[in-house]
Amino acid sequence: MKYILYSVIFILCNLDLSGQPELNTLEPGEKAPDFNLQGIDDKMYSLKDFSNYDILTVIFTCNHCPSAQAYEDKIIKAVNHYQSQGVGFVAISPNSPKALSLSELGYSDLGDDFEDMKIRARDKKFNFPYLYDGESQATSIAYGPVATPHIFIFDKNRVLRYTGRIDDTENPYIEPEQKDMINALDALLQGKPVPVEKTKTFGCSIKWAWKDEWKNKLLKDWAEAAVQIEDIGIEGLQKLISNNAEKLRLINFWATWCGPCIIEFPEFIIIDRMYRGRDFEFISVSADKLSKKEKALSFLRKNEASNKNYIFSGDNNYDLIEAVDIEWQGALPYTMLIAPDGEIIFKTQGTIDPLAVKKEIVHYLGRYYADDK
Repeated sequence: MKYILYSVIFILCNLDLSGQPELNTLEPGEKAPDFNLQGIDDKMYSLKDFSNYDILTVIFTCNHCPSAQAYEDKIIKAVNHYQSQGVGFVAISPNSPKALSLSELGYSDLGDDFEDMKIRARDKKFNFPYLYDGESQATSIAYGPVATPHIFIFDKNRVLRYTGRIDDTENPYIEPEQKDMINALDALLQGKPVPVEKTKTFGCSIKWAWKDEWKNKLLKDWAEAAVQIEDIGIEGLQKLISNNAEKLRLINFWATWCGPCIIEFPEFIIIDRMYRGRDFEFISVSADKLSKKEKALSFLRKNEASNKNYIFSGDNNYDLIEAVDIEWQGALPYTMLIAPDGEIIFKTQGTIDPLAVKKEIVHYLGRYYADDK
C-alpha cells in the first residue's frame, strides 16, 4: 500500500503542464530508486531482494524490440559469468501495451504484456528475474530509460556507476569493439573507477502509456482502409501456391458457413498487421459459392481485412482442393505458409495455433535488424 501511495505521489510531483510525467534519466552518482514489481514467477521483487549482491545490474528490456532480442544471449552469458562473483541482474519491462501498436511487432512473435513475458522467458530460458512495469510505469519513470535495452549498474551502496548501452553494436553476429557493460562490471569488481560512466543507447523507444497517438492513428487508418475481394480460378490458385513473389506468403482458405473459420479469422488480421511492414503478405481465399461474394465481402469488411482477398470462381470445390494441395483432405479452414521459392514451410487443416504460426514467420524473417535482406 505504501509503495502504491509513493508511486502516485512521485508521478504527481513529476507532472508537467500537459499532465505527463517529466522524464529524466538517472545520472551516475544517484541512488537506485526502490521498486516493488511482479516477476514472471509471480513473486514480488524490490531492491532488498538483491541485497546479497555487491553489484546490481538493472536492465530495462522487452519482448518485441529487435535490439532487445539481439542482446538476450549476451545478458544470459553475462549472468552465467558474473553472478558467482557477486553481481546481481534483474530485467524490467517498462512498456505499456496501451501504447504498443501491432505494426511494431514485426520482429517478434510476442507483445509486451505480462503473459507474453512469461512465454519469452521460458523460450529463452532466462536465468534472471524478469519484472513487469507496464501497468503504472512508476519504476521506469524513476529510472528514466530511453530505449530497450538500457542498463543501470549500481555499486554495493546502490549508487549508480554506469548507465547506457550494453556494447556498441546491436548486431548479434558482430563482435563489439566497446564492451561497456563488461568494462564497467570488471572495473567495479577490481575496485577501480568505471572507465566510461554514461553512454547513449540504441533500440526501441519506451512505450509510455500516454504516448498512444501512433497506435490510435494506425487503428483508425486500418479501420478506414479499403477492403476488396476478387475472383480467382484454378490457374490463379496455382500461381498463389507457387509464390513467385519476393515475400513470405500466408494463405488462409475459409468460408462464411465455416464456424471455426469465422472464429479464427481475426487472428489472421492481427498477424497481417504485425508483419505486413516486412517481406510478408497475408492472402485469404473464400471457398463460398460465387453467388455469396457479397456476403464474403461483408464479413471481410467487418474484420477490416485490407489484405488481398479472393473468392474461388469455379463450380467444383474438389478442383480447388486438388489445385491447392493434393494432401489437403478438404476440410476448412486450411492454412499454408509459403516461402518465395514455393517451399511450403507450414500447413494445417483446421484452426491454427496463432503463436505457432507467428513463430514460424519470425523464424523465417528473422528477429533482428541484422536479419533484414
